[in-house]
Amino acid sequence: MTTVRVQSRSVSHPPEAAYVLLACVLASQLATGVAATVDPTALGEARAAVEQAAKSTGNWTGPNAGPRATPGKNIAVLAEDLRNGGVLSVSQGVREAARELGWTVRVHDAGGTAAGRKRALDEALANAPDGLVICGSDALELAPALRGRGQPLPPTVGWHAGAYPGPIEGTPVAVNVTTDPLAVARTAAYAAVVQSSGRAGVVIFTDSRFRIATTKSDAMADVIRRCGGCAVLEVLDIPISGSATRIPVAVRELVSRHGRRWTHALAINDIYFDYAVPSLVALGVPNAALSLVSAGDGSAPAFMRIRAGSYQTGTVAEPLNLQGWQIVDELNRLMHGQPVSGYTAPVRLVTAGNVATDGGARHVYDPSSGYRGAYRRIWKPR
Repeated sequence: MTTVRVQSRSVSHPPEAAYVLLACVLASQLATGVAATVDPTALGEARAAVEQAAKSTGNWTGPNAGPRATPGKNIAVLAEDLRNGGVLSVSQGVREAARELGWTVRVHDAGGTAAGRKRALDEALANAPDGLVICGSDALELAPALRGRGQPLPPTVGWHAGAYPGPIEGTPVAVNVTTDPLAVARTAAYAAVVQSSGRAGVVIFTDSRFRIATTKSDAMADVIRRCGGCAVLEVLDIPISGSATRIPVAVRELVSRHGRRWTHALAINDIYFDYAVPSLVALGVPNAALSLVSAGDGSAPAFMRIRAGSYQTGTVAEPLNLQGWQIVDELNRLMHGQPVSGYTAPVRLVTAGNVATDGGARHVYDPSSGYRGAYRRIWKPR
């Protein structure tokens, strides 16, 4: 695949004219290049994965047995950054589930900074909670601070606190609640492959502060590179907490460098697109010229953009409220000295074709599998 870069010039053009000018230059230069061959096997694999991930939620496949809940427990949630829609929604799911059990939940917002993380952790453990939730922060990064407290820690469950589901070695996290990040990332990348018929020009947004983010972005890049006719134009490492200021600048530079060659943006979180879309509109980039697909988490703004057909065409949504309920269930099991359920929710690709189902009318992915009833029957059997 021929790589073409268009250098920025100090010539004044209206935004739409500038974009068209860049597209014309790129089209002329690409015409002299050697076209890459689309891999039909890779394209077929992508189509099958996208079709499966877009299917409606079926019956509940999670746990149906476990210990009854003891009321009156006190739970502390260390929330990495409540501006992140995933962290916020999971925290709300924990609150909703805890109310069923008569548990108290206190959420401590770290604000996305190291100093905030230390403060939030101190606050979270100050009241000797019965359970701790690490929501969105890297558990390995927190491990020294947790070990250095010189006192036993309560049962601890993570959400996106590590790269994979299950226990996080070297930390007190007994189970990390998340969908399979590799499946999530590959599904997002497969969507770009299918939409472009195997000829996507992709920019990937990631945040290297978090292992789950780099795991996703590496997996997305791998799918795109194996596509044959696709290309990874750039991988941009931009902290989620700094996306409001850095994404608008990055988008302008990307349009300048790549023009029409840039057909798809993949991101490890929808929040990047919250700030990308206004910049694309201001630059006059046609809505049909660029497709945005996120490998998490299925925020309300993402649902609205997909529904409106405004640049974003897909998000691989986490069942955030369900995961809040699962966190409470896992804590309850740990409090009773029982092993965690280890449930992992299946991957779900939200597109214009299914955005109205499974909670989509409320701009969330909330599976209609009956998970609330299943957990109630475990906690309070009749």
